[in-house]
Amino acid sequence: MKLKATGILAALILILYLASCESDAGIEFKRYYSTGALVYQTHCQNCHAADGQGLSDLIPPLTDSSYLKNNKGALACFIKSGLMGPITINSKAFDDVMPANDLSPMQIAQVLTYVGNSFGNKLNTINQQQVEADLGKCR
Repeated sequence: MKLKATGILAALILILYLASCESDAGIEFKRYYSTGALVYQTHCQNCHAADGQGLSDLIPPLTDSSYLKNNKGALACFIKSGLMGPITINSKAFDDVMPANDLSPMQIAQVLTYVGNSFGNKLNTINQQQVEADLGKCR
């Protein structure tokens, strides 16, 4: 009986240990996401708002998952170089200027991971290597 109880206890400890382990990808996502929240608060929130809703007809919301997915490769360029010209988000046209930003590729990756996984969006981790590749394609 004592041996059986010890075996059950050992099995429970093993299950708890395995459940507490997190993958490297999960840890990387959390690191990018949490730091990206701080970058967003410092550099983006003033215009796009804490909830990503933007500002009426002037500043577009960041809540349109389809726009983000369809333009995923250009998002880093939008942040680094700014954005001019008309865009349509949630069937609404916006034609204002988003200023360029001096964020590093790592900060851009962090803020894109945050925005891409907040406000109803689900884009997973956007890492520094992807941002650097995307920045190399900016026009």
